[in-house]
Amino acid sequence: MMDLPDNLPEILAEDLNNLRILNRYLSGSRSVMSALQQAVGDELPKELSILDVGTGSADIPAAIFAWAKRRKVAANIVAVEADWITARIAADQTRKLGAIKIIRADARALPFSPGSFDFVIASQFLHHFSEDRIIELLKHWATLGRRAIVISDLIRSPIAYFGIRLLTKLATRNVMTLIDAPLSVRRAFTFSEWHRLLSQADIGPVKMFSVCPFRMAAVVQLGGRQ
Repeated sequence: MMDLPDNLPEILAEDLNNLRILNRYLSGSRSVMSALQQAVGDELPKELSILDVGTGSADIPAAIFAWAKRRKVAANIVAVEADWITARIAADQTRKLGAIKIIRADARALPFSPGSFDFVIASQFLHHFSEDRIIELLKHWATLGRRAIVISDLIRSPIAYFGIRLLTKLATRNVMTLIDAPLSVRRAFTFSEWHRLLSQADIGPVKMFSVCPFRMAAVVQLGGRQ
């Protein structure tokens, strides 16, 4: 439902709030941060430029901003969202975080010059697309990043599917959450399928690891292009 046009703003806003809660308690944010820290390495730079594609309500950029601030790293974050209602909510959520800029754009044709960012991030986003489109997106994003693409997404599993169905039925009456959360698990890939897709994109070495519960994180190195 989230991908359809003309959603009712109040239903979408409540669904996005539910997703922020799920990310907080089901390791969505932790998965991204673990992968990003691996991509950055032990030697922290003074500055980082990050592109977050399909940002939703920008809870991941907010987590990155807080992580960077604790480590005295100047993080300049551009968060991209195609839906205008979601982009407005993301802007409201990050209004007090000056280092985060919200932009409306299509993930398939991002309006940035090659090598504009150190890292490109996609969290809980790629399962919305077909295998061929995922590979196209990765190849496009690889032109924009200098160091790595960081990916976090769901792992398909019967336990995850029935677990999220039960959890959402107990926790919310929001129709979008009730439909989209289980459907997202069904549309996701297994760990080995994710690895195959990332390897088929052929944009750089892939390092993947699993994150409990039923999430994967990956770092695709881009070869340090300047």
